[in-house]
Amino acid sequence: MATPLSDTPLSPLKTVAVVGLGTMGTGIAEVLARAGREVIGIDISEAAAAQAVTALEASTARGVQRGRCTEQERADVLARFRTFTDLQAAADADLVIEVTPESYDIKQQVFRALDTIVRPETILATGTNALSVTRLAADSAHPERVLGLHFFNPAPAMKLVEVVSSVLTAPVAVAAVTDLALELGKEPVAVGDRPGFVADGLLFGYLNQAAAMYEAKYASREDIDAAMKLGCGLPMGPLALLDLIGVDTARTVLEAMYAESHDRLHAPAPILKQLSEAGLTGRKSGRGFYSYEAPGSAAVVRDALTPLEGAALVEGRTIRSVGVAGSGTMASGIAEVFAKAGYEVVLAARSEEKAQAAKARIGKSLSRSVDKGRMTAEAAAQTLERITPAGSYDAFSDVDLALEAVAEDLEIKQQLFATFDKVCKPGAILATTTSSLPVVACARATSRPQDVIGMHFFNPAPAMKLVEVVRTVLTEDDVHATVREVCAKIRKHPVDCGDRAGFIVNALLFPYLNNAIKMVQEHYASLDDIDAAMKLGGGYPMGPFELLDVVGLDVSLAIEKVLHREFRDPGLAPAPLLEHLVAAGCLGRKTGRGFREYARR
Repeated sequence: MATPLSDTPLSPLKTVAVVGLGTMGTGIAEVLARAGREVIGIDISEAAAAQAVTALEASTARGVQRGRCTEQERADVLARFRTFTDLQAAADADLVIEVTPESYDIKQQVFRALDTIVRPETILATGTNALSVTRLAADSAHPERVLGLHFFNPAPAMKLVEVVSSVLTAPVAVAAVTDLALELGKEPVAVGDRPGFVADGLLFGYLNQAAAMYEAKYASREDIDAAMKLGCGLPMGPLALLDLIGVDTARTVLEAMYAESHDRLHAPAPILKQLSEAGLTGRKSGRGFYSYEAPGSAAVVRDALTPLEGAALVEGRTIRSVGVAGSGTMASGIAEVFAKAGYEVVLAARSEEKAQAAKARIGKSLSRSVDKGRMTAEAAAQTLERITPAGSYDAFSDVDLALEAVAEDLEIKQQLFATFDKVCKPGAILATTTSSLPVVACARATSRPQDVIGMHFFNPAPAMKLVEVVRTVLTEDDVHATVREVCAKIRKHPVDCGDRAGFIVNALLFPYLNNAIKMVQEHYASLDDIDAAMKLGGGYPMGPFELLDVVGLDVSLAIEKVLHREFRDPGLAPAPLLEHLVAAGCLGRKTGRGFREYARR
């Protein structure tokens, strides 16, 4: 029997039916109507259909007010959108986009009914973000015309559209909806059929890890969210994002992902089930991880878990002078930060020449700030004067805070802490900037582990606002209080976390990066499509492969190994592709080749 879709390209998709007029369906209908398509909106609820018309009227009215369209254009858009409560209205559609609740039963019911209503060549698209497109297609009379068309919320604003093919989908159907997406001004990304596709597949694993981190009381919700916003440049923290998406929706997506992958990283954190079953589904219910002014409101209000502002329970120690050990980019950046804040800084390295070179680098950085009008020449000169270079750590004999920023090697750091122990005065705070090593191992190299703490700055230190403050089980309360006070004085945002691999940021960031590598390794999607999906669909400032090449593949592999060794989770094992690239010397931008090739400087 001949299939209804031949290899001949389909005619343009002029009439589109949207089944399900919730927030997403209404948004998709608006995008289509604005782009000149005849839109048939269908919902079994007359109230939902009426609400969709009201929403489009309000949205287009705002467009006229802001000068984005004329009254005539608005009238044309509204005339192109008609609503119905019966699926029969889709009979003349060239494309039907189904955006009903995330349930196989509901979606299969819709597809079976459409099989008897629409023309044989009509394309049927599901808007699912969690269910198997293949399973929905297999249940259809014409599986070759079924595919996934996953828009992101809010549909009018978000550029990304994932075009999802099953093994049964006809290439002409994929080509037709890809062309439509481009005509709508969207960026289509071609992906295969697996739960979460690309963007949600990477995003929900990360959100799940954040929920589990919070549930384990490792860090507060505020600190987890601040860490990911300030440390990674994300538009929202993971727990606030879970509240926006809906805790119940996230749980559904993760359950579908886990059923497919059996990866423990996708097994929904128990807190998602507890919140969902208690009706605390996030913004839509007025309470989730945070409490909101009212159901549907974005305004967070104080609740029993909100920390008290400026409530230091313990008085800190006095810090007037700071010693920074190291001569690399991080050490000079940290020294610059402290000197700008008015502290006297001793910058010590293994030789006088290295220390002088590090001070010269700070001088250049300050000059750039002067050129850009960020500080006066006088302030820059005073800042530089506060920095004393030294070729020996004996120069730390009188500092109140000694902070190391040397190589990420435990033996080297332990030797340095043993030196701090000998040269620093009693009561001095000893801090490490490690990003992945145990702080307590540095503390045990001294006779005063109670005075040792982690202060993980992010690169470049002068620009990045975040500092992860890492207490060990031995750190004194007044040491912790002092470091938090110091962070405020140097205009950084401190987040508290315990002494375990990856702290907050790396423990959430690197499994996400590793999962992206696995997607490429499995030929599921291309580097470019994955990077585009995360930038356009998740609001990330860089795609995972851009970021890996900047961080360095060797550094990334080392952090992955530390996380895997600490948590013993098979899902955290470094992707073999990452290990192969590092073994081949392809370390990212610094070597001219990583996941991509770069012009040699």
